[in-house]
Amino acid sequence: MADFRNNPYATGNVAGGRAGADIDEGLRAYMLRVYNYMALALAVTGIFALGTANIAMNNPAFAQAVYGSPLKWVIMLAPLAFVMVLSFGINKLSFGAAQMTYWAFAAVMGVSLSSIFLVFTGASIAQTFFVTAAAFGGLSLYGYTTKRDLSAVGSFLVMGLFGLIIASVVNIFLASSALQFAISVIGVLIFSGLTAWDTQRIKNMYDVVASNEEMMGRTAIMGALSLYLDFINLFMFLLHFLGNRE
Repeated sequence: MADFRNNPYATGNVAGGRAGADIDEGLRAYMLRVYNYMALALAVTGIFALGTANIAMNNPAFAQAVYGSPLKWVIMLAPLAFVMVLSFGINKLSFGAAQMTYWAFAAVMGVSLSSIFLVFTGASIAQTFFVTAAAFGGLSLYGYTTKRDLSAVGSFLVMGLFGLIIASVVNIFLASSALQFAISVIGVLIFSGLTAWDTQRIKNMYDVVASNEEMMGRTAIMGALSLYLDFINLFMFLLHFLGNRE
């Protein structure tokens, strides 16, 4: 009688193949969940940005309050507060609370970005959005499919990001157009690389969280947040090159 326990072509190997198929299906579902969260957040941001800009164009008092009073600093810094809450408190939040915080962040970010509709033409904003979407899609696909470990590149890009933030803060006071151009170029390069790295990092996290549905839900939200921030920043830096001012 054949001993199937030691036969690599028998039931054990078939089970392994099924397990691999299950992992592939699970990973695809997980990544689709991440991209759906990200896409919905972008939609929420766009709706709130356009809505706020329309109100401001038709209501000077509202525009003055949002863009010309100290309230503008609250609006500018509020998204950062939400990111900090999610980044440092994700393990303490329930899945429902994490979702609510994420959607609130997307809405507040929309209000924060609404001024671009007053500065740039709608056509150039739409054009830049589609260019960003195409670039993001290609970069994220590379990060998902490449066999190369991007960890070292990611660490270098994160250090570059800190330098970019410092340079941006300095330029608030200098208001140098040359420095702003350099910041925009470097910003496009950094967030292009971060898009690929974050995608690979999110993909690799699946093996860690696959056995815990609650943890997988939180990780999907954090992954979507990372990709959302990559997309928004890439979009804003490209807008400096492609945007036509009103």
